[in-house]
Amino acid sequence: MEPVVLVHGGAGKISDDEVAKKLLEGVKKAAKEGYEILSNGGTVVDAVEASVKYLEDDENFNAGKGSVLNLEGEVEMDASIMVGADLSAGAVTVVKDVKNPISLARMVMEKTSHVLLAGEGAKKFALTEKAKKDLKEYLANQKDKGQNHELGTVGAIAIDSNGRLAAATSTGGRQGKLQGRSSDTCIIGSGTYADDNIGAVSTTGHGETIAKFCLAHAILKKMETGTNADDSTKQCIETMTKRLNNTAGAITLSNKGDVGIGFSTNRMSWCYLKRNELHYGIDRDEHQVEIKKVFK
Repeated sequence: MEPVVLVHGGAGKISDDEVAKKLLEGVKKAAKEGYEILSNGGTVVDAVEASVKYLEDDENFNAGKGSVLNLEGEVEMDASIMVGADLSAGAVTVVKDVKNPISLARMVMEKTSHVLLAGEGAKKFALTEKAKKDLKEYLANQKDKGQNHELGTVGAIAIDSNGRLAAATSTGGRQGKLQGRSSDTCIIGSGTYADDNIGAVSTTGHGETIAKFCLAHAILKKMETGTNADDSTKQCIETMTKRLNNTAGAITLSNKGDVGIGFSTNRMSWCYLKRNELHYGIDRDEHQVEIKKVFK
């Protein structure tokens, strides 16, 4: 089994080519972050968390530092993470003043008996001394968030040499959302799912639509019928878009390491590393490969 780390930077309306270049550069670096960890003996959970953290720290993406604002002018973020071996999962929703929501979601998964924590409860659970220090630095460096393009959620999925899978997803939600709104990202089966018996998925796009369709789980159920990862991803997104008249994107890995990428928006930045080769794209039907070895 060849290890794979696959990352997306959000599906959305992205018309500016300079913005597109920044998004592509970001997902390349995020994929490298996760792949290097996996290549050096880290777990698939370590890998997907690292990739998503990188995107949360990059203000070009709608997650963490770059999160869009709600109607009250506040940041409220969602994130989730899942392990395919035993279906362990953790998620947070409507969290404020947290530097890396994906790490908080992992804490919920590993240190509580719960799957989802919300709002102030999640924040209180997060605020260790180190987290407080990180938050202070994060708030000091935040810039105006009004310049974001229409970007979706970010996410990462990974498989290791033993076929173990994990998925992670993080978002700042929709620009101008109502205060207290939760997205599909915090809903296991909609924004994130991983099952070593089938595969792993991270989704992005119109949250309410993805939640109604349970897109991540729908893709895996399609794969259970024998449809490959790429066709399952594209077919489920097409069906969802036609049925509910809203757009989405998703990245998928099968438990054999096969890759699936699909989106019904005009663009979605994505990148994956396999056999030390970097594969990436942002436009429909685009697939570029850097053949050179990324790591020695």
